[in-house]
Amino acid sequence: MYKVVIIGGGWSGCAAAVSARKAGAEVTLLEKTDLLLGLGNVGGIMRNNGRFTAAEENIALGARELFDITDRCARHTNVNFPGHRHASLYDVVKVEPQVRSLLKDMGVEIRLMSRAIDVEKRREEPIVVDRILLADGEKVEGDVFIETTGSTGPMGNCLTYGNGCCMCILRCPAFGPRVSITQKAGKSDIMGKRKDGAFGAFSGSGKLEKSSLSDEIRKKLEKTGVAVIPVPKEEIVKEKLDLKVCQQYALNEYAENIILLDTGYAKIMTPFFPLESLRRVPGFENARYVDPYAGGKGNSIRYLSVAERENTMKASGIENIFCGGEKSGLFVGHTEAISTGSLAGHNAVRYLKGMKLLELPTGLAIGDLISFANENLRHEDGLMTRYTFAGAEYFKRMKEKGLYSTDPAEIRERVRRYGLEDIYSEHML
Repeated sequence: MYKVVIIGGGWSGCAAAVSARKAGAEVTLLEKTDLLLGLGNVGGIMRNNGRFTAAEENIALGARELFDITDRCARHTNVNFPGHRHASLYDVVKVEPQVRSLLKDMGVEIRLMSRAIDVEKRREEPIVVDRILLADGEKVEGDVFIETTGSTGPMGNCLTYGNGCCMCILRCPAFGPRVSITQKAGKSDIMGKRKDGAFGAFSGSGKLEKSSLSDEIRKKLEKTGVAVIPVPKEEIVKEKLDLKVCQQYALNEYAENIILLDTGYAKIMTPFFPLESLRRVPGFENARYVDPYAGGKGNSIRYLSVAERENTMKASGIENIFCGGEKSGLFVGHTEAISTGSLAGHNAVRYLKGMKLLELPTGLAIGDLISFANENLRHEDGLMTRYTFAGAEYFKRMKEKGLYSTDPAEIRERVRRYGLEDIYSEHML
């Protein structure tokens, strides 16, 4: 049986594992930490704005498994908060074990605490990778590889381009730094920029321990899923909006208010907020960060390692590496990671089978996002743009093109018209 090796166990890597396994390949998933899902362990926002459309497109394409889990683990559904409608907030504590069980039940070999540091190549022109070298010296062979390592880390990048290591959920000090596999294979990565000219962008949120908040705030949060608390005028810092990776939340409301979402913890929608200042806000007198642990000072820096790729998710100039998630573009969000990872996993098996690789049509939101983000990377302004179904520039485009819908039947019919219904469920090997 052909073997697919996936490097990185975030939402994109897990989605790639599901689609590659369903297509018939033997799948090994390498993850450098002791948890799957990566930033998905501190995220939790699904189905807001155009992400509803994208989720239903994925389901119609045959990639429903991960969305079933996030829907099942939702603490709140149909939630509205500034700039966003009909969101679903999953419990960040409950989702990872269920995803792990799904992959195991499907026969995916999960290799935790297995950090990839280099490649061995079979051929240089064009580049063909033969095996992945792990930090402990082991070599993992494969027929095709999918890199979903994200774009955050190592610690030095967070120090150079941010406010230092905040010991985020990726935990570089404990498990070692991320290494770019496409770069090790011989290709150069792209680095995203922000408005101040610096590289990268701050993760857009942190986590507060709910029990450290006032009873009033905690009860409102747990009842409705959202709490919006005005910030004293002297504590408003609008400049932080330009630092955020999540430009769909770069609205004045997010500077003038503390916006909390209930994802099991209290998700605070700001890159960082000095603890001394936070505790001056009524109701936050005893506030305490959970993760990132240094959320009073900084946050992880992302978009420092993006591979050049084709719209099939194949890495440019490398015969047998595909990519997904933030590794594949300046994408924001779990839905975006699942969308790109699912296509990468499916096309990895098409490559093994010698079939034409699938490029999703731009008449579908997923296909349009993948194409639009790739095209814009050629321009300087494109390096400062982030691409998400949930807001900012792309959601506006999505609505203008008539791609946004909250009707599952209409979305499925759109997928059916392209002859792609349940294509990710086809067994090819």
